[in-house]
Amino acid sequence: MPNNFASYPSLKGITVFVTGGASGIGAEIVTAFAAQGCRVGFLDLDVNASATLASKTPGDVAYEICDLKDVDALRSGLESLASRLGPASVLVNNAARDDRHDWTDVTAEYWDERMHTNLRHMFFAIQSVAPGMITAGGGSIINMGSNSWWEAGGGFPSYATAKAAVHGLTRTMARDLGEHRIRVNTVVPGWVMTERQRELWATPEALEKHSARQCLPELIDPTYVARMVLFLASDDAAMCTANNYMVEAGSI
Repeated sequence: MPNNFASYPSLKGITVFVTGGASGIGAEIVTAFAAQGCRVGFLDLDVNASATLASKTPGDVAYEICDLKDVDALRSGLESLASRLGPASVLVNNAARDDRHDWTDVTAEYWDERMHTNLRHMFFAIQSVAPGMITAGGGSIINMGSNSWWEAGGGFPSYATAKAAVHGLTRTMARDLGEHRIRVNTVVPGWVMTERQRELWATPEALEKHSARQCLPELIDPTYVARMVLFLASDDAAMCTANNYMVEAGSI
């Protein structure tokens, strides 16, 4: 993996909030922002993983434990992080779970729970942090999408639907917040080899099948997703908004 990645002077000293930051892609994003000299706060439900990441990451890193399906807890967690680190200049809406499920087994209750897990919290996180960005004169919001629905992937219809809706959220909020110089974009990962993916679904057969769909031969490491997020958060992306930024090795 290359190690000559870019540094972004515009990120140094700013405050960044990341949802679902304790593990996987989220942890890579937290680590990447901390390495840029940011103050980083993250929300997660996993107590042990959160404490481990915060303790091993150099820099100003804080976290709050909360269930993002609980909107009041989400708001309280973000307010607590702001009181400790200052208002966010960057919000990364990362939290999601791609649990597999058969369409014939989905109940109304499960459908609603999946929307709350993978979509609803993104809007309310934006609603919570955007006023501070407006006061500051601008900011960057990055929503994590997925190329699963672009590929017409099966096996998780409620997840794919929620992730497709992320693009609508990005587009409409980019319009509503653009006058305040707040940029809103979607990062679209392909199949990223997090620990969770390797443990649950990355069988040799599945990897072989997926590799045939990618233009590039290498598997996607979470660090490459984090690098795209850094770029969109930085001043280098000052004219980038309302758009999709793919990190999928050409697998659409």
